[in-house]
Amino acid sequence: MSKRPPKVRSAGDADVCRPTDLATPLAEPQAKELARAFAALADPARLRLFSLIAGQPADEVCACSLAEPLGRSQPTVSHHLRVLYEAGLVDRERRGTWVWYRVVPSRLEALTAALGSVGIAATAASRSWT
Repeated sequence: MSKRPPKVRSAGDADVCRPTDLATPLAEPQAKELARAFAALADPARLRLFSLIAGQPADEVCACSLAEPLGRSQPTVSHHLRVLYEAGLVDRERRGTWVWYRVVPSRLEALTAALGSVGIAATAASRSWT
């Protein structure tokens, strides 16, 4: 029994790949920096912690106030705060024995812009996430 030759597809076939105009991708250094920030936020505890800090009416919060609402020990919260700090997402200031944290607005704007520039926000809004 002989093999049949593969079907030759014409340009009118719906499943033929056609070149499209694509947006310019992020530059490699920018992509690496953004990936580091997104990786820091990929942990549920850190994302919750970041949202607690970002949601403060005074734009800053003492680290001593974060363990209870997060339901984690102070050393665990300190670890997650360090990861957020090293990713450039939060800034900190020592005042006596306490450390106060605040979101770095420019980093948050960069993450938001990166999502918007690749159309993720519009695409995600039209999908059903189940």
